[in-house]
This record gives sequence, C-alpha cells and structure tokens, in this order.
Amino acid sequence: MIDVQRMRDNRNLDIKKVGVKGVTYPIIVLDRARETQSTVAAISMYVDLPHHLKGTHMSRFIEILNEYRGEMTVHKMPELLQAMRDRLEAETAHIEIEFPYFIEKEAPASRARSLMDYQCFFLGTLGAELDFILGVRVPLTSLCPCSKEISRYGAHNQRSLVSVQVRSRDFIWLEELIGLVESCGSSELYALLKREDEKHVTERAYENPVFVEDLVRNVALKLREDPRIAWFTVEAENFESIHNHSAYAFIEMDKEHDGDIAL
Repeated sequence: MIDVQRMRDNRNLDIKKVGVKGVTYPIIVLDRARETQSTVAAISMYVDLPHHLKGTHMSRFIEILNEYRGEMTVHKMPELLQAMRDRLEAETAHIEIEFPYFIEKEAPASRARSLMDYQCFFLGTLGAELDFILGVRVPLTSLCPCSKEISRYGAHNQRSLVSVQVRSRDFIWLEELIGLVESCGSSELYALLKREDEKHVTERAYENPVFVEDLVRNVALKLREDPRIAWFTVEAENFESIHNHSAYAFIEMDKEHDGDIAL
C-alpha cells in the first residue's frame, strides 16, 4: 500500500511537534509501599517532522504505548523515547504523562485509613540529550496569618494547590515529593476525617498560618536542601474563601547556576 505520510511536502516548513494528544490509557507506576500501582493516565506523545515529509505515522505512537504500559517510570523513559525516535524516524521525541496517584493515609486522631489522590506527571524529551521532569500537584489547607492577627476570633482559610516540578540527579519517589509539600502548609488534607480528626486539623491549621508566599518559600527551601534535585519550580494557588479570586506565587531555581532563589 502507498505510504502517504512518507510522501514529499513542498511547503518547506518543519513541524516541531506532531503526534497524539490526550490518550486515555491504563499504566503501571512504581509505588513505594506496594512496589507498583495501576492507574489511568492522560498521555500525549510527539515527534518532530522535517519539512520535506508530509506526515508522521500516528498508529505507531499507540503501538509503542502497548509495549511500555507495564511500567511507566523514570527508568523506562529513555528507552521509550528512543523507541519513538527510531520507529518514527525523528530527531526529537516528547512524552507527557499525567495520572492520579493514590496514597493510603491515616487520620491524625482517629487513625482511620483512607486513600488520598494526587495528580502526578512525567515530562520527557529526548533529542541530543535526555530531559526528564517529575511533577506533583498537592492540595493543602492554608490559614491566613493576617486574618488571624487582626481578628478577635477565628481566621479565614482556604484550600491551596501546590505544584512542583523537579529535574533530579537521582531517583525520587512520588511519595517523597508529596510528603515534602504537605509538610509546608497549615495542614495536609485527608479523604476521611472523623469529628476528632476535624478538631485536630482545624486547630493545627490555626496554629500554623501561612501566606501563599510562605508556601512557595517553605517548599523551595526544602527542595534546595535535597542534593538529588538539580532544578525545580514550585507554584502555589490559594483559592481564597473571602475573595472571588486566587492568590498566587511562583519560584524557579536552577541549583547548578542560580545563586539565590528569586520570587
């Protein structure tokens, strides 16, 4: 049969990324407590396309997914990306994998156990060199220091979402990144709380107020101290309970080149 994609194109325009986007697919990832965890990911896969070719072979992306769904980890990313380059005859390959990851948590007072979900993602690129980014999005409670200081009783709080991306020199568990972020807010969240747990969480948040600026700085300091991490970004969004807008802060640091953290 005629390979239409390999036919010549005369418009003289390179395409930086072409492929499949938003593929819903079952995968297996590493789990620190149970070795592996099955989940469902949204996956996008792209390669570059030189100006003289009409198209790429979209079906080959799905074929490669079929081969690697048994383990989607940092260990497999170089091999997977190289397979994309080879099979699609490309110079550069990109993959984006986003998935819910579940951790069993124990409530602080009742010790009731439940599963808490976190959005995690892998971003991989293979061109002249391999670039891999590990990311997590962690929900927290944050209580406003200003509100606590000026109010006769009570203080407003809100749910916050902290997003972290890291490039690392060594392996890092998802649980490590999630736990690091959770330690930096007013209180972490739980899927299941009994009355005694609600009391504990509410009082803990009141005793540990943080601005959105505090959140990103607290997380950034801990990431900076970890020798495995070479580069990171941390951003926090507070979904304000007394405003119809969010508060936001962002930090990026390249530990190989930056002397100071910039906010």
